Amino acid sequence: MKTKKQKIILSWSGGKDSALALNRLFNSDEYDVIGLLTTVTEEYNRISMHGVRNELLDRQAELIGLPIYKVMIPKVCTNLDYETRMRALLETLIPLGITAIAFGDIFLEDLKKYREEKLSEVNLKALFPLWLEDTKQLANEFVDKGFKAIISCLDTTKLSESFAGRFITKKFLNELSDDVDPCGENGEFHSFVTMAPYFKEEIKVTTGESRRVDQFCFRDIVNAAC
Repeated sequence: MKTKKQKIILSWSGGKDSALALNRLFNSDEYDVIGLLTTVTEEYNRISMHGVRNELLDRQAELIGLPIYKVMIPKVCTNLDYETRMRALLETLIPLGITAIAFGDIFLEDLKKYREEKLSEVNLKALFPLWLEDTKQLANEFVDKGFKAIISCLDTTKLSESFAGRFITKKFLNELSDDVDPCGENGEFHSFVTMAPYFKEEIKVTTGESRRVDQFCFRDIVNAAC
């Protein structure tokens, strides 16, 4: 007898790790992804930390064919602000019958523990489809399977500004220094996925201006179709 799949939501940053996690989940016999969850900074109307325009986030969800649920947070956001707003949205999703929220985290133990503790407060589980996989192999898998992503934000204390606005390719990965994680798991860089095996079509983009916020360099990503 076939087991009924568990309904889950994926925490979607718009970047490569969440895109790989979704690919794992789509190929799972255990889980049914029914939506995406993203944090958006109110004042900028962009994906938090990644700095990607809200309309590009909507385009990704459209091409995937899943609803997108957004947690709107202020640009100066305390932990209490974040947790209160996240919990409020999660409580609206629970009636959909979900049992868990999935994340693209790979090896940050403190973050994993934090997510598990906070979700347990609303009787949800945390899932980590990529947990403890080799990040070099994951980065190469991303390229080999036809995913495409462009660097939208990077930490200039860890990576040169010249990497901002570049697509993740084998050449890109080979140029990373040994102290930079190939998946940017330590916050070295963030990306925006323009193509995935489950997208209906590729998102054509161009790059706009760069701006610095403290040590972070953001490269504006613009929909070329607009």
